[in-house]
Amino acid sequence: MTTAARETSRPGLAAGPTNEFSLFFRVKPGSAESLRSALDALQQTPGYRPGEHGIAISTIHEARFVLFDDDTRLAFMTSFDGPWDPYMDDFLTSGPTLALFDVIFRHVEGYDGLPDMGALQGFVLGAQQTAAAYARNYGGTVKEIRKAQRVNAAFQQVLDDPAAGEALEHPALKPLLDEAAD
Repeated sequence: MTTAARETSRPGLAAGPTNEFSLFFRVKPGSAESLRSALDALQQTPGYRPGEHGIAISTIHEARFVLFDDDTRLAFMTSFDGPWDPYMDDFLTSGPTLALFDVIFRHVEGYDGLPDMGALQGFVLGAQQTAAAYARNYGGTVKEIRKAQRVNAAFQQVLDDPAAGEALEHPALKPLLDEAAD
């Protein structure tokens, strides 16, 4: 079920513990090529490469930048766990993330740069649009999902260990083994 974000003073929709966040900008004339280069550099930065999870803001499920309208507009869309205000506090105090996004935002209209955090928050709020609809196909927070992945990896190690054979025959483990066989 999608609802208006709770426990926050900002617009947005929530699906369980996760909120959506969408920003739309106008690209400065003549900046499209530099912006594409900045986005490519971001995509190659450790922690931001596909499949890596070492980003400074650990509540983010996913994020994407989209250039559209012949590279005259930029969208930034993400979803994150928890209320909007703590997410923005993390964003505004995360040196590595903030520095990377500074390189991108300098190519859009209305961005005055760092370090004025109040102005930056106003810039972000001015670009935010609440989604008309928002859904998630899986449950869990980022923390819960990462724990489930670690538990699964550890269980796979147990399944691969010949010494675990006798213990794995215990009837109490049948539901777990049936699920692992799927």
